[in-house]
Parts: sequence; structure tokens; C-alpha cells
Amino acid sequence: MTHTSTPAAKHEAQARKRRAAEAALRHIEPGIVLGVGTGSTVTFLIEALARRPGLIRAAVSSSNASTEALRAAGISVVDLNDIDDLPLYIDGADEATRSHCLIKGGGGALTREKIIAAAAKRFVCIIDDSKLVETLGAFPLPIEVIPMARNLVARALEAQQGRAVWRTGFVSDNGNHILDVHGLSIQDPPALERRLGQITGVVTVGLFAARPADVLLVGTATGTDSL
Repeated sequence: MTHTSTPAAKHEAQARKRRAAEAALRHIEPGIVLGVGTGSTVTFLIEALARRPGLIRAAVSSSNASTEALRAAGISVVDLNDIDDLPLYIDGADEATRSHCLIKGGGGALTREKIIAAAAKRFVCIIDDSKLVETLGAFPLPIEVIPMARNLVARALEAQQGRAVWRTGFVSDNGNHILDVHGLSIQDPPALERRLGQITGVVTVGLFAARPADVLLVGTATGTDSL
């Protein structure tokens, strides 16, 4: 579904995100180190964690922005290299299917998000229902690339899939560039993720299909659906 841009619609869209974020708290075992993603829905998660001091021992953060928000909320942030076990990762998505395949990276944090998702035993994805789709690809697929390889990768992408647009003025937390690939209809997300990931110069493809979400929490007008 698509929300209009009226103030009331924006308020309701925010409410749906908040419902999904707060529903994720039920998946957190007290005292764990929690992987925390990036984005507007995760902002509501961090706010909810701030209201539950001591619920988690610490967090592993997927972006500089989330690190700042977590610390402002009084939550300790630790390096992934310094822990042996990450039981849970909670993050949003730009698009999601009922089979739990995702497009992520609209905020540019896809590389660290994918690393934390790979490290976590469980991945809970929180979205509002406007992000739930039958087929991925209406949202441009973000791909993080080494800066010197940007045009090389763009030509390779256009040769096989879609129109690659450089996200000008944006540099990832890793110092890299982002190409947003338009015009895709992604029928086989795992296969496309593997294929695009093999292009020289690509750091990370914003498809989360080889390691999809384990649980999808969808905020709706009346509550939260768990898929």
C-alpha cells in the first residue's frame, strides 16, 4: 500500500513503524548484546530501548548515526570483534517480501548491516506495511562500491540489470560510494545477490536474500503482523 503525504497520513505511517519497533522488544532476552540497525523504524526501537534501561547489556551498531543515538539513550556500544556471541539483530528494510528477502541500504549502511546480520543467530526485521511487496525492485537497489571502481561497476550493472545512478554527495561510513540501481524486477533475489556481488569493485549488494530475515514484524493500522 502507499501512504499519501498529508500530515495525518505521515503521522499514521510513523505510528505503524513505532508498532513494529515496539513489537520487536518481545524478541529480546534480557541482558543480551543486541545488534541494532539503522533508519527511521530503528529510531523508534532505540527510543523504546531507552525507556527500558538495562534490558540489553550493550549494542553492536550498524552505523555512526545509530551509535550516536544509542549512546545518547545511555546504551553502551561495543565492537563486533569484541564479542563471541550475537543472539539477535533488529533492523528495518526498504522493501520486504513474505519470504523474508529484503532490499536494504536506503540510508547507506548496507555493508555494516549485512555484516551484523551474518553474525547474528536471529534477524528480526521491522517495517511498516508500505514496505511489504510481492516482488523486490521498485525501490532502487543500493550497491556500495569502491570509489575508483564506480563507473566500472555502473557499466557492468547496466549491461546486465538496470540503470545505475550514483548517489552524489553521499559517502558511506566506510568511505565508499553508493550506486542505486533502478528498473529492476527481482524474481530470484539470492541468485541476483550472488551475481552482482561478483562484480569487481562491489563491496556490498543491498539484497538480503542469501541471509534473509528470520522474522518479519509488519506494523499495520491496527497492530503488528508477524510473518
